[in-house]
Amino acid sequence: METSRIAESLQPFLETSGALSAAQLNSISTYIDLLIRWNARINLTSVRQSEAIVTRHFGESLFAARHLFPDAGPSASLIDVGSGAGFPGVPFKLWAPQLHLTLIESNHKKVAFLRQLARTITLTNIDIVPGRAEAYPGAPADVVTLRAVERFSSALPIAARLVAPGGRLVLLIGQAQVAEAKSLVPSVTWSNPVPFPLSESRVLFVGRARETKRIGSQDSF
Repeated sequence: METSRIAESLQPFLETSGALSAAQLNSISTYIDLLIRWNARINLTSVRQSEAIVTRHFGESLFAARHLFPDAGPSASLIDVGSGAGFPGVPFKLWAPQLHLTLIESNHKKVAFLRQLARTITLTNIDIVPGRAEAYPGAPADVVTLRAVERFSSALPIAARLVAPGGRLVLLIGQAQVAEAKSLVPSVTWSNPVPFPLSESRVLFVGRARETKRIGSQDSF
C-alpha cells in the first residue's frame, strides 16, 4: 500500500499529517503487505482489505500509542497479551522505538508470523513469547495491552497481573465491555474511556495499577 495513502488514512487518529516519519510509514506499508500475504494462508485477522487494516488495526493502535506516549520516546517495557497479528504491540513499537516489547501469543502459526514480521521490518529489543500469558515467567511491565482476545473475562485478570506497580493496563475494546472491565479488575484506577475516531462503539480504556506500598506497610500490590 502506498505510504501517502497510509498517511492520509491515519490522519484522523494522529491529528497531524506529519506525525509519522517516512521510515515509519514504510514499515507500516511492508507490515500490511506481509499481513495480507500471510492472511491468505492462515487466519491472522478477519479484516482483509488494506484500507480497513490501516484504519481498524493501525489507526486504533497508533491512537492509543499517541495517548500513552505523546513524546514517542519513552524507555519503558510493554507486554502485549494475545498479540495475534501484532496489534497493538508492534504499532506501539513503531511509534515509540525505545520500548522494550514483549509479544505473548499461544498460536504457533501466529508466532511464526510475528517472528517473520520482526525480521522483515527490523525490530530490535523485542521478545516473542510462544505460550499463554498465565505461564509467562518474565517480570511485570510498565504497560500491558489487551485487544480483541477470546475469553475476555478470563484474559483481563491475567493481563492485570502482568502490570508493574504504578504501571498502566491498556484496553482497546468495545464500549459495552467497559463495565465488565471495571468489575473484573476493581483494584485498577480507571480513566474515562476515550472513543476511537471513525468508530461508534470502540474505545481506549486505560487503568493505573496501584503503587507498591512502602516498607513496613501490611500489604502491597
